[in-house]
This record gives sequence, C-alpha cells and structure tokens, in this order.
Amino acid sequence: MAWGSSVREQLDFLFPTFARSQSEEDFLQLSSSAVPLRFLRNESARRYILRIGEDGSARVTIPRRGSFKAARQFVARHLGWIEKQLQKRNMQPTVPSVWTLGTEVLFRGNPVRIEGQPDEHRIQLGDQLICIAQPFGDLRPAIERHLRKLAAVELVPRTWELATRHQVLIQQVSVRSQRSRWGSCSGKKTISLNWRLIQTPAFVSDYIILHELMHLREMNHSRRFWRQVEQVCPDYLQAEAWLKQNGRLLK
Repeated sequence: MAWGSSVREQLDFLFPTFARSQSEEDFLQLSSSAVPLRFLRNESARRYILRIGEDGSARVTIPRRGSFKAARQFVARHLGWIEKQLQKRNMQPTVPSVWTLGTEVLFRGNPVRIEGQPDEHRIQLGDQLICIAQPFGDLRPAIERHLRKLAAVELVPRTWELATRHQVLIQQVSVRSQRSRWGSCSGKKTISLNWRLIQTPAFVSDYIILHELMHLREMNHSRRFWRQVEQVCPDYLQAEAWLKQNGRLLK
C-alpha cells in the first residue's frame, strides 16, 4: 500500500525509518542499528500491537480494518519505546547455547548448576539424575529431552487437576516445543503447553495453564477474559512479570 507523499515526507524528515519496500517485511533504522520490521495481519485483533520478537525484530500486528500505512505511522510514534526495549534485551543475561558441566540453567524457577563426574555417565540437575552417553561436549540435547519428558509427567496431570477444580471441560492436554508461545488452546478443548514451563516457578506454570483454561470460557483477550483470569489466578501479574524478566533464559 503506497503512502501519501505528504505523510511520507513528514515521517522521513522526523524519522528516517523505513527501507523502501512493498513487502510485509522491512528494516527499521534506529539511532544505533537497523532491525527487521515485520507486519502481521490478524483478523481477530482489535488494535495495532507492537512487540519485540525473540530474534530482536520489531513486529506489528495489524487489525482487521487496519492498513500498512497506519501501521507504519504507529511504529514511527513508538521509536523511543523500541530503542528502550532493545537496550533492555541487550543488558539481560542469556543462557549459553552449549551446556557443559558447571553451566547454570533455570529449573523450577531457580538457576541450577549442571553437576557430575567426568568418568560417569549421568549428571545431576537439581533433584534430577540424567543419564548421558558421554559426560563431555554439549549436554544440552540430553538435558532438554529429559526436561521435556518431565514436563509431560508433571504439567499434564496438573492441567487436568486445575480444569476439574475450576469446572472447565477439556478433552486433551499435550506438551510441545512451541517457538513463541507458552501455551495455546483450541475450540476442540485441547490444551497445548510449552515444555519449558518446567523451568519456571510453579506459580508461573499454573498461571499459563489457567490462562489457557479461561480461554475456553472467553476465546479472546477482552476485559471479561482478564477478569476470569484474575478470579482464578489473583497473582497473574506477578507471573507475567516473571516471564517478561526471565523469558530469554528459557530459550
């Protein structure tokens, strides 16, 4: 969608922001760097939404009756916010991509050191003993496989328990490896949870479960939905804050 010339000239003067492209992905030029800028149309969205993705890109959700022109103007008004969010991300600690003996990872909400003996074929992470083929090299694949199995053992029955307590009918619960979601639900009353919730505190994993269960009452994020969430999970804002602060340590 082409911009009106007056709008474009004004934004170019104030914010030399956008690479010229008619696609749904551009680059956003900030004061210190250029970051990918992605536009995603969502027919169920009621307003423009701006988020910073895990890859450092800026993502704009365009509502059903929205336009790319208005979305770009929306981004231009929030350049300062984008810069601050990217600065915060750069200051946050990250987990090494390779896990070895001595590496600290989150487990049940706490940083836990991977321990073991070089001549043994098992390692310890908190209260978990994990069998491994060799105690050297990258231990991450073996640990993640173990944690995913543990998540299925613990999170699935917990979901059924909370559904029964709050009288929400569900048909199936699964544990998956979603890239960008902590959980999801479907109209078929199926709940899917991210296995990495086993790395969070119990009050956080409970919040995600309850969040998805409440979607089976309200399939939206309206005020009525958030009232439902607050009724069953009064500390949900604390859980949201924990995820916002520690989410990068779970990737």
